[in-house]
Amino acid sequence: MLISVISYFAVMVYADFTSEEQNEEAENESEQEDQEKQVIELSEEKFEKYDEAGLNPFGDRVEQNELGNNHFKEYIHQMSHQKVEADEKWGFYLITEGRIDWLLNGLNEVDLGESEETYKAILERWANGDFSQADQDHNTIWRMKDGNIGKATGVLSPEEEEEFINSKQ
Repeated sequence: MLISVISYFAVMVYADFTSEEQNEEAENESEQEDQEKQVIELSEEKFEKYDEAGLNPFGDRVEQNELGNNHFKEYIHQMSHQKVEADEKWGFYLITEGRIDWLLNGLNEVDLGESEETYKAILERWANGDFSQADQDHNTIWRMKDGNIGKATGVLSPEEEEEFINSKQ
């Protein structure tokens, strides 16, 4: 009988300990997911980690003649977050004339096949200050990236855009 009582308490203590451990792991995972989902201006983070000399306008060490489809998809997608409504957004590059021009000039340096026309149309529209279909631009790139979470559902008003930018700096 004594062995049964001791065994029972041992099992209860083990179960309690295991449960606390699992709760801690779940909390840590949740915190990590929240940090990963946090939308920040990505280049600021990169500039803090790396010497600014030799970096492109996005804070990377990629030259225009080294740009590939993945770079264009990532840069355009992250810039579009400034302009679009979406349930979830991960990462953000502030849209600047310099970044748009740099990418447009980069298109002259590389051959990206069929995707090149898509990038060019979006960037030329943006270079002319036309963001009226930024949600469609976002979703075009999002689909090219096989996106399944974070589809754009509209274009932010100027006030919403300003609020978004200010909350990320």
